Amino acid sequence: MTTRVVIAEDEAIIRLDLKETLEEEGYEVVAETGRGDEAVQLVRRHEPDIAILDIKMPGLDGLSAAREIAGERRAAVLILTAFSQRDLIERARDAGALAYLVKPFQKADLLPALEIALGRFKDMKALHDQATNLGDQLETRKAVERAKGKLMDDHGLSEGQAFSFIQKTAMRERRTMRTVADGVLDGSLVPSGAPPPTASSPPDPPGDGAAPRP
Repeated sequence: MTTRVVIAEDEAIIRLDLKETLEEEGYEVVAETGRGDEAVQLVRRHEPDIAILDIKMPGLDGLSAAREIAGERRAAVLILTAFSQRDLIERARDAGALAYLVKPFQKADLLPALEIALGRFKDMKALHDQATNLGDQLETRKAVERAKGKLMDDHGLSEGQAFSFIQKTAMRERRTMRTVADGVLDGSLVPSGAPPPTASSPPDPPGDGAAPRP
């Protein structure tokens, strides 16, 4: 199936270049705009596979638009930016962007970034769809909490590191977070390079001269 794209970029020349490049490569540009607020509405209306959002736009900036789109799980989000500062990249990630591209960019940079964002969104959506039942979500949350505690106690991870290990393992191996958590709990899954769990010493057996019980 053709990948459907919404473009939100306030510079008309860049927007046109993006559209032409994508259509040459077989993507379908279903809508385009120069405003962030319109981008959110266009994504809701057209339900594309991916939205390409510039950070600086009138109406609503790209990070805020990304947060709305990602929060509704409407589409994958690729952020365009003229800056590559780490804090901006982290803000884009926190807003729900699954990949980013620094302007000016080449077609050789654009297409891989698009496919990375699409792949990550597909994995995240699959994980979410597997836990739509509220009961399953609750049990998954309980299992993840227990697994986090085990990773923290046995391997010295922080809470954030423990959750990141479970989440990234699930995405990398295309498994649910519940099955990863179960693997941590039964000991079949441990972080690479983590120290082994500390085993408690068994109680000393009674000595040969121990008096028998009456």
